[in-house]
Amino acid sequence: MKIGKILFVVTSHDELGDTGKKTGLWIEEFAAPYYTFHDLGKEIVIASPKGGQAPIDPKSDLPENRTEATIRYYSDKETQNKLSNTVTLSSVSESDFDTIFYPGGHGPMWDLPDNKDSIRLIESFYNNGKLVTLVCHAPVALKNVKSPNGEWLIKGKRVAAFTNSEEEAVQLTKVVPFLLEDMLKERGANFQKGEDWLPFVTRDGLLITGQNPASSVLAAHTVLEYAARS
Repeated sequence: MKIGKILFVVTSHDELGDTGKKTGLWIEEFAAPYYTFHDLGKEIVIASPKGGQAPIDPKSDLPENRTEATIRYYSDKETQNKLSNTVTLSSVSESDFDTIFYPGGHGPMWDLPDNKDSIRLIESFYNNGKLVTLVCHAPVALKNVKSPNGEWLIKGKRVAAFTNSEEEAVQLTKVVPFLLEDMLKERGANFQKGEDWLPFVTRDGLLITGQNPASSVLAAHTVLEYAARS
């Protein structure tokens, strides 16, 4: 399987419910996979529901959350410019890419579950035999994605995502629109999880999902490993 051109899909949402606090993209979940692919010469396009500036969760740049990848991002003006000028989801086509990758953060909980363009893209990538990868809260984008037979795509499939216990740990169970783990189970997913905050990724066919920010690099490596074997 050729992986030369990758579509990254990030959130446009920056409000943490009605708390008055900001959210958005968790920068580690973008930066670590981005540089993993970038350093191998992959072409990357970044899209979001609204286009333009992708909001970054301010908590993801706190000292305790910084990583080598995020430090690199904040000294990389070229990539910062790309994240400030994302293209709109409505303007991109599956046929132009080899795979699709969704970083998380809490923002996707609000603007990706019902986004028709996101649903269209995931269905198109999957139905055309291309890997679909989502990390942390980004698997929320699978909520309304269907298989060709009309059933939920995730029904019976192994799926990982940010767990209820991790949501409780960050004290946002009453803020998010719903608990991601619960929703995936309700849609019939075979929910998989590892220990809180440690890397955990599962693959079921063309669907790759990661549990938390620590899983982002492992998710990118899983894409590359599967592509190399296919």
